[in-house]
Formats: sequence, structure tokens, C-alpha cells
Amino acid sequence: MSRARYHRRLPAALMATGLALAVAACGGEAADGGQAATATAAQLDPNADLAKQKLTISIWEDYSPEDLPQKVKAKLGTEMTRTLHATNEEIMAKLTAGADSGLDVAFVSGQYAQALNGAGLLEPIHPELIPNLANLYPEAKQLSYDKGNKYSVPYTWGTTGICYRSDLVKKPPTSWNDLLDPPAEAKKKVTMMTTERWLALPALKSLGYSVNTVNDEEIGKARELLLKAKQNLLAYDDTTFGKKLTDGQAVMVEAWDGWCPTAEKNIKFVVPKEGSDLWVDTMVILKSSKNKEAAHALINYILDPEIHGWAAANILYNVPNKAAMDQVDPKLKSSTPALQMTPADLLQGESLRDLGEDSTKYTRLATEVAAQQ
Repeated sequence: MSRARYHRRLPAALMATGLALAVAACGGEAADGGQAATATAAQLDPNADLAKQKLTISIWEDYSPEDLPQKVKAKLGTEMTRTLHATNEEIMAKLTAGADSGLDVAFVSGQYAQALNGAGLLEPIHPELIPNLANLYPEAKQLSYDKGNKYSVPYTWGTTGICYRSDLVKKPPTSWNDLLDPPAEAKKKVTMMTTERWLALPALKSLGYSVNTVNDEEIGKARELLLKAKQNLLAYDDTTFGKKLTDGQAVMVEAWDGWCPTAEKNIKFVVPKEGSDLWVDTMVILKSSKNKEAAHALINYILDPEIHGWAAANILYNVPNKAAMDQVDPKLKSSTPALQMTPADLLQGESLRDLGEDSTKYTRLATEVAAQQ
């Protein structure tokens, strides 16, 4: 619940530099569309002694049970060390540095899993070693950045919308235009995100464009809309928008679903009528791992309803695991709009994809909007 969605950003310059190093180290060329540069899967032993393997994972703080290493030891016999990364850029820099990171499993957001796979850094998923994949919703296998979960396994998923004070706006917002061009009572009491892809999202969707567009004319029109919107903003805020709502500084903010404090009286969340995104946080296995059987066993264990359900109950994000969601306390679901969204609802959002070198267009957009007085 305390983990901010801004943690999933990665500046395009770092992405391009890191992946160039990674591809050079692999001796291959990066591929588009999430196709692995080196797709050869290791031969794994389904009968491997997991007690002889040791795991090191990297995950966001508060994103798994505190006693997960002890549970893994008791269940699998595998020693596990958990390291933390604060942001996507931190873990991506480590994974793309051109040397063995020493990690076996990493938690990264979907478009970054796609980029890592394109650089040949990921082990293909061996479904025969993860029988709990059967717990996933069918929709979780239809994610555009990795259809069929070939190199990543989804952990949490959600969308972006407008979080607002129902007692402080005269009319509930229904459109991204309500945020971009707010009514009189909301002017200077609105926040939007500064993270590159989410900064652009409201304008792109308002204009009817894809969140993955690389068309210069479309991005240019989005820039114009964002510059006009800037004059009505209280702030750009990826981290404290919930607090601004609760204390009344803001009446309407761009927010990730699970991070909108809807447990507070009069705070509501809505996905605008023009549509939004579908973000996904995933688990990936590094090709450099020497403990691939244990890595698969770990992911299989995390997909156990009790373990995976912890994420929904404690982070308040949907998990793409039907068995886990079925066990979430009905009272918690009824008080948390994000947990009421169905897989079909979420798949109406557009999956964010890695854009390769074209990501620099969004870096430039964000820079220009930030610089405008």
C-alpha cells in the first residue's frame, strides 16, 4: 500500500544506454516487439534438489510478505535473499550494466520486462515448472508486451484514472478533459503526474491517440494540450497526491487506481470515458541465473493463492490470480474500488509497451513541458 507507482519509470536515455551495453554483452542485437535476442532456453531439471540452490531476488519495498524468505525456506528448502530496489530505473541500471547482476529473479514493470527480453537477458518461462500458472486469469495471458507469458509472469496489474473529492467538486469528473481543463472550483487544485508516459497519458487519451504512439504530430498535439493544462495545475505530483486530496489542497488528481485513498470519506476514483492504460508489474528470471529451477519454484509458490492474495490485501492492487482474488475479504473489496475491477475491465486499458529508441520522444516531451514557464 505504501509503494508509489512512480517507481516504475525509466528515463529513455538510461534505457537506451543500458540496453546497448546489455546487447553488446550478449553478442546479439536488440529486437522489437519483445522478441528475445537470444531465445535459447536452458535445459532444466524438474527433479533438481532445490535445497542445493540459493536465490537472490530484487523487489520493491513492501511489495511482498516480510517473512517471504522464511516461508520459501520452509516450503522449498531454498535459501533466499531479498534485495530491494526503489525504482525501475535502479533495477534496470543494475541488470543492464553488462556484468552478472547476481540476481535470479527481478520484479519489473511490463514494458521493462519487454526491453530486458529484447536484449536477451531473460530466461524463457518453463510452464511445466510453474503449475500454478493455472491460477491466473485467462486475460493475464493476453498482455500485449508478452502474450502467453513467454518470459514474464504478472504479479499485480491496474490502471490510471482520476481520483477526486466528491464533496469539493460540483460535478464528478468523467473525462480526461475535466483534469486538463478543470472547472472554476478546481483550477489550481489539480495535480498530474510528471513521469514521462503518465504525464502524456491524459492528453493522448483525450485526443483519441494510443498511449504507445510514436507519431510526432500526435505527440506534438499532446504537448500543446499539456502546456495549456499546466496553467491550471497545483503541481505535478507522483507521490503525495493522495495526501493533497485528504487535506483539501487538491480536489482532483491523476492517480494509479490502488494508490487513490478511497478508504477516506468523499474520495472517489474514476476511469475517464476516453479510456486509460493497463500497467502490469511482473516477475522475470535472469538468463544469467545459476538457480533457474529454484527461480521457477519461487514464482510457482508466489502464485499460491495465500501468498499472492497477500499483495491484494496489503498493497490494494489487483493481482491477476483468480484463486487469490476469490479469497480477498469481501469487506475489503467493497471498500476498495481498485479491487472491484474485473480482468475484463482492466483489459479495456491499453498496455504500456517498450518503445525502444522512440522513448526519447517522451523524454523530450516531459522536458519541454517541465521547462515551460
